[in-house]
This record gives sequence, structure tokens and C-alpha cells, in this order.
Amino acid sequence: MLKKIPDVFVIVFTLIVLAAALTWILPGGHYRHVKEEVGGSVREVAVPGSFETAESHPQSFQIFTAPIRGFLRLADIIAFIFIVGGSFSILNETGAIAAGIHQLVRRLKGREYLIIPIVMTFFSFFGAAFGMCEEAMPFVLIFVPLALALGYDSLVGVSLSFLAAGVGFAGAFINPFTLQIAQGLAGLPALSGLAYRILIWFVVTGATIAWVMIYAARIRKDPTRSPMYELDQIRREELEKQQQETTSFTWRHGAGLAILGLGIVFMILGVILWKWYIIELTGLFLAMGLAAGLLSGRGANAVAKDFVAGCKDIAGAALIVGFAGGILVILENGMIMDTILHGAAMVTSRLPALASAWAMYGVQLLINFFIPSGSTKAALTMPLMAPLADLSGLTRQTAVLAYQFGDGFTNMIIPTSGVTVGTLAMARIPYERWARWNLPMQLFFVAVSMLFLVWPVLSHWS
Repeated sequence: MLKKIPDVFVIVFTLIVLAAALTWILPGGHYRHVKEEVGGSVREVAVPGSFETAESHPQSFQIFTAPIRGFLRLADIIAFIFIVGGSFSILNETGAIAAGIHQLVRRLKGREYLIIPIVMTFFSFFGAAFGMCEEAMPFVLIFVPLALALGYDSLVGVSLSFLAAGVGFAGAFINPFTLQIAQGLAGLPALSGLAYRILIWFVVTGATIAWVMIYAARIRKDPTRSPMYELDQIRREELEKQQQETTSFTWRHGAGLAILGLGIVFMILGVILWKWYIIELTGLFLAMGLAAGLLSGRGANAVAKDFVAGCKDIAGAALIVGFAGGILVILENGMIMDTILHGAAMVTSRLPALASAWAMYGVQLLINFFIPSGSTKAALTMPLMAPLADLSGLTRQTAVLAYQFGDGFTNMIIPTSGVTVGTLAMARIPYERWARWNLPMQLFFVAVSMLFLVWPVLSHWS
């Protein structure tokens, strides 16, 4: 029986209050920043050695305005969540997803386990190669029902896309949003150290797939062992009702699934070839939902009502993203964000080489809680970590790897990540249940990360 854990809104608002309290305790400070072009985009980069103490700006009433500012700061992600939720609601009401799942379950009879390694490898690869992160969010609306229909639970469904993409993102070998930016800021050639990073990706992806497959087999044998058992039973009943109402697979169902498939293809092409991001992807999902709804023959009014209903269902996800953004607003407006960064970074310059590498990793873990954005964290920390690596007897490649590990894995569990809390809300998985289930995996990732940092230190990997 799970102990009573505070709701995610309680957790996040408590963190806003704690961040405000820190503004009354920690001295203010700031780095001098310069604009620097990295990978074709201009970013503000902190100048090493330029940190100066400054007057802090204690936050009080601002704890009530921070969530609103968080909404403004993350408006694109919030709009993305609303539009995706509404569009998938339209698609769901056409019956296409239920009919497609019914056909897939029938064809995979006796071979259901194959879906896990195939799908997870796909999403992990795209996380590692192209930095898939926010783009993986909508897929939980497909894979959670699929996992339930195959006899697994919603945790397995979320693992198929979100967890796999997150592992690939952390063990990346190309990722332009984190790895290449960090290497550019550290003065390293793009794609340097590729062979070792590919090895890391294979190991962490294989281990995660094995972990999920063992768990899935256990849950399929005894569904009551799932932390989501009671909640999933409701979802299963909804899914069974939809499948019973779907007596046959019609051309309209096929058209709806074809539109979904084309949408996924255009999403991949848009990100890779046309440099699409949240705004363009949001428009793509809106177009996909409208096209599927109109082709279903339900009529414009029904499609509009389905869209609004989907937005209502996903409102909790959008709200929590704005609240999570409020934590960062408090730290920045209180002038203590750079103070925390400076204090954490200074630890790494006073330790032996291997301990220094582990300390760098620990610092990145700490900073990741406050700055989940990988590219922002690279711009903030690598100009400091790179020279600190020189002073500590480490190679800059090792500092980049410590950043990469510290940035990636915990993104899948920290409540300050809008992508994480948004994905869980879309999947209807309470944050506390996911955190408890994912925690042993995070401890495994910490051990693996520290192990993979040993060889770079000993070999002076460059």
C-alpha cells in the first residue's frame, strides 16, 4: 500500500516557497555574460572568473506571481500540451486508435514482448541522435492504451516512448541540443569521442530495455503488482468498451491512422531537415487532428467539441508546467541562480582527478534540478566547467561527459521538468507513483554514470 504522498502541485509550490526562502539566505551574485554563436544560434554565455557578489532580491509575494510568469516563460510548451491533447482527443473519438490497437494486439498474439525492444530502441536512437524530448510527449497517448491492451500497465506504456527517449537523450552520441552545444562551448570538435559515446548508448539502452521487459513480464503474470493497478483497471474498462464498439476496421479508421503516421513522418522530417521546434510541431498536430476529425465524417461541431474535451482532460498537465517554470523565475529574479552555480562549480577545482570528475557530475545533477533545459545548462556551465577541468587535471571531453550524464538521466524524474510532469499528466500517472517506480532505475543510472567516468579520467580521454 502506497503511503500518502503530496500531490505534484503541492510538491512544486513547496519548491517555489523554498526557492523564495533561499533568496533571503544566499547572497546575490552574477556572472558577466557575452553573446556567443554556437551551432548556428546565438546564446548568452557566462564568462569564467567574472562572478561578482551583488545585492540579492528577496522574494516574498512573488511566490504567488511566479507561476504566472512561469506560464509566460513556457507558453510554447503549454500551448503544445493543450493542442496535442485536443488533437488526440479528436483522433481517439474517431475510433481509429482503438481499432488500430485491436488489430495490432490480434496480430501480435503470443509475441507481445517484441513491441518493447523494437519501440524502445527506436525512441532511444532518436533521443541520442536528434535530441528527441518534447517530441516524445504525444506518443504516450498511443502507447499507454497499447500497453494496457497487451496486458501490461501504463508505466510500461510511458517507458516505450518517454523513458526510452530520455535514456537516449542522456546517453547521446550526436544530440545537437546538448552534446554538440557543450562540445562547442568547451572548444572541442563536433562529434569527437563518438566511439565511446556509442558504447555508452548501447549499454544504457540495452539495460533499460531489459529492466522494462523484466518488469513487464512480472506485471503481465500478476497485474496486481503494478503501482498503477487500480487506476489502470479504469483505463482497461474504457479501452475494452471502445474496442467492443469498434466492430470492424473501416476505411475511415485506416485514413485516421494514415494521417497519424504521416504526422509522425513530417514531425521527424521537420525536426531534422527544417529545424522545426515547438511552435511548428504544435501546428502540425493541430492540422493532423482536424484532418482526422473531418475525414471521420463526424462533422465540424463534433470535432470542435472533441477538441475542447481533450483540452479539458489535459489542463492539469499544462498547469503544472507553468508552476514548475515558476521555480526558475524565483531563483533568477532573486539573483541567486548564478550564486548557486558558482558555489557548486568551485567544489570541482579542489579535488583529485577522479573525485573531481564525480564532483562535476554531482554538480550537474544539482543544477539540473533547477535548470532542466540541457542547452541552457550547457551555455551556463560549460564555459565554467571547461577551465575547471583544465585546473583539475581532467580533459574537457570528460567534463562534457559529466555534464551529459548530469543533464540527462534525472530529467525523467525531477518535478521541475515541464516535459516530465506534462508527460505523466498526459498519461494520467500520478507523479509520486512514477517517482517511486523510477527511483531504483535512477540509482542504477548514477552508478553507471560514475563507472563510465572512470576510463576517461584514467586514459585522459580527448
